[in-house]
Amino acid sequence: MDFERVIIIRDKTRLELLIERFNSKAQAKFYIERSEGDFEYYEIENNTFYKSLSEIQKTISKHLKFKVINRSFLPTYIFTEKDLVVVIGQDGLVANTAKYVDGLPLIGVNPDSERYDGVLLKHTPNELDAAIKNILKGDFETKQVTMAKAVLNDGQTLLAFNDFYIGADSHVSSRYDIEFKGKKERQSSSGIIVSTGAGSTGWLSSIFNMANNINRQKSNREKQQQSLVRWDDEKLVFVVREPFLSKVTQTDIGFGIITKRQTLKIESNMPNKGVIFSDGIESDFLNFNSGTHVEIGIADEKANLII
Repeated sequence: MDFERVIIIRDKTRLELLIERFNSKAQAKFYIERSEGDFEYYEIENNTFYKSLSEIQKTISKHLKFKVINRSFLPTYIFTEKDLVVVIGQDGLVANTAKYVDGLPLIGVNPDSERYDGVLLKHTPNELDAAIKNILKGDFETKQVTMAKAVLNDGQTLLAFNDFYIGADSHVSSRYDIEFKGKKERQSSSGIIVSTGAGSTGWLSSIFNMANNINRQKSNREKQQQSLVRWDDEKLVFVVREPFLSKVTQTDIGFGIITKRQTLKIESNMPNKGVIFSDGIESDFLNFNSGTHVEIGIADEKANLII
């Protein structure tokens, strides 16, 4: 690929969010310290991030033009095939970015290895120079990640890198009709989780952990369940959370594997507050109220992480 510029994706630091909330750094510091919190921790984290960002910008400028955009602009920013996307932040920012770049190669850079696990952040600021040189020579590999896609009956769509949540937006029962493998039933539950392979060690794993605790299963059984889907598998896993059996609701459809040929269909029975949100970001959602149908399947779009 012939790249002409780098688009750096970043998010606000926690210190910046605190300053926005309290209107000034002094007021934010007063609030945190009065609550016996460690304000210095936020400052160190912020300084580390900006030191890494500065190093990344300096490195990129030796090779290509670059532009920095904030996470909030992702849904409206228009990427081109000439863009090389560099994400600096936590793993969740890589997941969120992948949904908007239409398969462009992504470089995840970990700005703070002491604080961030970096499962999706395969590079450090120090390694970026060599990585970009190789990329410009065409000498790089990508790891392809299968994503999920939700399609509503009105044509609206939403992608998920890790997972979807389908249900009520608060701690009330989620009510819907669910259809899978030719079987359909009415359910009341705590919502449905649909996970990709990339998301299988996240929210989905916590559900398996809960089930394992109840069933007193051994840890090796847990690992088997968590590895049902690899990152590049054309498969998704869905689980119904806490289904409730009553005179009008059933619990027979509770777990399944979604494939290209076998999708999951859900019809909302919630008059309001029904939602579908992806990757744990509640602001990235579709309304899912009574009369709305959704079909969850494998997305044609793929995420491509440069490794």
